[in-house]
Amino acid sequence: MKHTTTRRNFLHQAGAAAGLAAAGGFAFGARAEDKEQTMKRTYGISLAAWSLHRTIGNGEGMKPMLDMPKMARAEWDIEAIELVSGMLASTEKAYFDDLAKNAAAENVKILLIMVDGQGAIGHRRDKFREEAVENHKKWIDYAADLGCHSIRMNWKGEEKDTLETPEATKEFIDRSVPGFTALCEYGDTKNINVTIENHWGPSSYIEPLTGLMKAVGHPRFGTLPDFGNFPEDVDKYEAVDAFMPYAKAVSAKCYDFDEAGNETKIDFEKMLGIVCDKHKYTGYIGIEYEGGDKPEIDGIRACNELLKRLRG
Repeated sequence: MKHTTTRRNFLHQAGAAAGLAAAGGFAFGARAEDKEQTMKRTYGISLAAWSLHRTIGNGEGMKPMLDMPKMARAEWDIEAIELVSGMLASTEKAYFDDLAKNAAAENVKILLIMVDGQGAIGHRRDKFREEAVENHKKWIDYAADLGCHSIRMNWKGEEKDTLETPEATKEFIDRSVPGFTALCEYGDTKNINVTIENHWGPSSYIEPLTGLMKAVGHPRFGTLPDFGNFPEDVDKYEAVDAFMPYAKAVSAKCYDFDEAGNETKIDFEKMLGIVCDKHKYTGYIGIEYEGGDKPEIDGIRACNELLKRLRG
């Protein structure tokens, strides 16, 4: 189905496509490297739809995704959201029109779409790699129509021994490069970046993911560092540090909070010291609440208050 640019215009007319990042480059969350910031930390705060995966969906008693822009603004005064492909009720033009209209009405930006289940771009078989590329091109189209700056992909197709030897890891990287390159070149035509989140498997390890970034070497290709999603044998702070030079967005994974409002499993001050103070990131940091002790609405509020406090 061919989509027009009408939905992008909805956002632009409402001022919803304006960025907080400094001008220049392809990354919406560009880093201001050549001038001092007037404030220590100037990131924006966005809300990842996954934070509401028990509240928003197609099940009985759940709220529709079309309500998310209003919820973000009314409940937490959050000005930007990040969608999840599997939480969308449709990919039809009319549905995206309605979603864009609702976002524009609340002056809420739609930053990116986290895309899942669309194929393994690093699969050993050519057929499956090609299918993954074609599937993700559609999501680049959807993201462009909604006024996003990026899609987030999963780096899949690894085999059991992929991380056991440098040779196996390199083979996985090498067969992934053409597909990612093709998607970045397609992204050029739509002004959409292609990002990889540390989302388990090789993507959650420093050497494979940074090796992939270097091998593709396209300005539209980047990372979406998540504060969580790391196995026990990876230092999350070292990994986020290694991924930040390629970052086009950042995800603040959170689980639980103490009485002082601090996250109990992740040192947010340390993370923001890496992300903002060291790497001068000034884009959006997306709340991704995944805890079970609080209702989602309260967990999001706690993370929002923590990010505001640490922003200063």
